[in-house]
Amino acid sequence: MTSSDSAWSPLRVRVFRDLWLAQFGSNIGSWIQTVGAQWLLVGHGAAQVALVQVAAGLPVLFLALPAGVLADLVDRRRLLLVMQGAMALVAAVLAGLSFAGLLGSWTLLALTFLLGCGNALNGPAWQAVQPSLVARDELRQASALGAVNQNLARAIGPALGGALVAFLGVSWTFAVNAVSFLGILVVLASWRPRGEARPPRPGQEREHMLAALRAGGRYVRSAPRVRRILLRSALFVPSAAALWALLPVTAQQSLGLGAAGYGLLLGAVGLGAVGGAAALPAVSRRIGGNGALALAGTVFAGALLVLAEVASIAAAFIALVLAGAAWIIGLSTLNAGLQLGLPTWVRARAVAFYLLVFQGGNALGSLLWGQVAQRSTVSVAMVLAALLLLVGVPSLRRLPLLDGQADPTLSEAWPEPRLIVEPRPQDGPVLVTVTYQVRADRVPAFVAAMSRVEPSRRRTGAVTWGLYRDVERPDRFVEAFTVTSWSEHSAQHHGRYTGMDHTFETRARELLEQEPVVTHAVMVEQEPEAGRSRRPDVGGGTGPVAVPS
Repeated sequence: MTSSDSAWSPLRVRVFRDLWLAQFGSNIGSWIQTVGAQWLLVGHGAAQVALVQVAAGLPVLFLALPAGVLADLVDRRRLLLVMQGAMALVAAVLAGLSFAGLLGSWTLLALTFLLGCGNALNGPAWQAVQPSLVARDELRQASALGAVNQNLARAIGPALGGALVAFLGVSWTFAVNAVSFLGILVVLASWRPRGEARPPRPGQEREHMLAALRAGGRYVRSAPRVRRILLRSALFVPSAAALWALLPVTAQQSLGLGAAGYGLLLGAVGLGAVGGAAALPAVSRRIGGNGALALAGTVFAGALLVLAEVASIAAAFIALVLAGAAWIIGLSTLNAGLQLGLPTWVRARAVAFYLLVFQGGNALGSLLWGQVAQRSTVSVAMVLAALLLLVGVPSLRRLPLLDGQADPTLSEAWPEPRLIVEPRPQDGPVLVTVTYQVRADRVPAFVAAMSRVEPSRRRTGAVTWGLYRDVERPDRFVEAFTVTSWSEHSAQHHGRYTGMDHTFETRARELLEQEPVVTHAVMVEQEPEAGRSRRPDVGGGTGPVAVPS
């Protein structure tokens, strides 16, 4: 067995192992606190218990996208340090209020919301550093180990949390969580990652927040692989959230368990998570990403049905082992599929869209199933969630994950424009035209090939794009696209053009009779007439000045 075939091979990389262990300690602390918070509220009804998950996950709806932009523009290690330190401070305040007897239910939810804000700002940066820690062929296993980390902590943390609640009281769960941040702070402070960001070249500026957010949105809209992963997440996560939101109530009302028994049930989830991670490489090789996701949805739905209808602790334990395995397989398939196709320059922003769907779906799903359980029963809520999961499985035949190979490494194959006048970075919009000479019998193939070039141009920065055929010379085509500024177009050349983009363009150019002719044109600012204030017209200037290359 090669290292990339082993489920545990990423742990051989020291920096990955150290960060994994530090995160494990922090996750244990988070789940210890979650047990304390949910158990403190369990007497207030299913809806308020579910609000713990909602308060922890809701901030991602507002902060994920700005956090993704921030993680692509600043030093990710420093950002992680700041966020982890801020969350440690909030956890310490929560513990202090609890020990002082000043922690009411709404104060608890408010501080949980602040911790959720920290997690939302931390998430894209944490996810974005993972591909730089391990080899590309180990990324799927690294993703699975990240999910195992969370689910092992979900197993151990609640068991410890239940013991702390039973023997020392709820306040100690909050105190332990505050201390658990220290390990990850120490590892981050000593870690010196190799910088991935390239310094700006002449004619290129560092992106500003709003422009970077727009660029990330353009990328996601023009990346079918990413869009499909977001869709599959939206079909899987909100329904699966029923388990995490309602398991405390199921443990107490259906199974008659206390805090320690609830921790035991979550231990079953962690046991299943380890098994799912161990099986993931073989499952992925045998049935592929779509098969793995279908298997995960079916098994998870079956576990929900068992929990909804069976009052046996043994049956619930087995169902939760299977649910833990299914959760890991589904989560890792989605996460690795996303990471494998993302270039460095937009990685955190694309991950932010994923986290927005994933964590937002978890929060809103928890809210939904809590309300359904409150108005009917927990069993009804779980059955409905299972049915929604089962409805999503057949849709994989029509809307599958795009499992094809993608090359996200940066390419320098796009030729440098030969300029007479060097534009300023802020000059724009920029009009780029490419004139192609195509043999008549190759025209259909050329048009088909250019249909793959269009999303490539848009992913890297084009805001408009068009392919035109010369009516006087039908063998001549003109591609025209605009970019907001010269700095953005320079980024297309040097920081965004990937091996996959180069492949699409090469396939189109192989059908040409000669090399294409490229021109770059920058909009000219219109000078206002004397005595009259300037009024921008539709184009913002008199017209473009073209520079051939």
